[in-house]
Amino acid sequence: MTGSSSTQSPCRVTDLVTLKLQGAEIVCRTAFEILPVDFRHRANPFRAHIFLCRFTGTVDGRDYVFRKCYARGCPNNLCPHVSQAVLIANRYLQRDYHKLKAAGIEVEERLFDLADMMVAFDQPPAPGVDIWTMPDLVAAARDGRRVKVALALSFISAVEHFDRRDQPQTYLMGEFDATVDEVPCRCERCFACHPTEGGEAYRRRAVEIADARLKLLYEEFQHAGVQCRQRYFAEGSGGN
Repeated sequence: MTGSSSTQSPCRVTDLVTLKLQGAEIVCRTAFEILPVDFRHRANPFRAHIFLCRFTGTVDGRDYVFRKCYARGCPNNLCPHVSQAVLIANRYLQRDYHKLKAAGIEVEERLFDLADMMVAFDQPPAPGVDIWTMPDLVAAARDGRRVKVALALSFISAVEHFDRRDQPQTYLMGEFDATVDEVPCRCERCFACHPTEGGEAYRRRAVEIADARLKLLYEEFQHAGVQCRQRYFAEGSGGN
């Protein structure tokens, strides 16, 4: 998806920015959701919490809604700790707010709250560790540090738990094994998701969104000098 079509509802923050630059009137609101999710990841199923922001509003008076996963957190070493996930989510969220504001789209800049999350999940903050995101890797490369990235893409089956129902969902995840000046670090990012039982059209749409996000990320990597082999979800078979 490019976001340039006037007949297609926006599915990304980038779509809103593109439509605004084309002259559309954009209204944007955000609402946060924290969902427990059972991930069926290879031989290691585990439960995590995903940090979602739901974007709603209008484009030239037409309603739109989409959601974006900003992080996932769990109490084991299969993904970031919940307290780390809150910080990661807020870094990406603040970056999106900056994009929206720069394009002239007004939005209330609310964030995920670390204190509330610790109370809700009854977890102490994680011990002090370096938290890396994709923008951090780009910034390090721009500062002249040597950054290499190996990327693995996965279609991960999961079940989201709502108050009164369960929703099978497939997440398009990227796992980044990186080195910064030969020191290893690891990041992950959700690029899209779709209802597992929604059919081929939903899956194809999610792949388009994920690959569009990957394309923008690779462009940032190239401009900053981050070494990374480009891979896309469209190249995969869709299995776990």
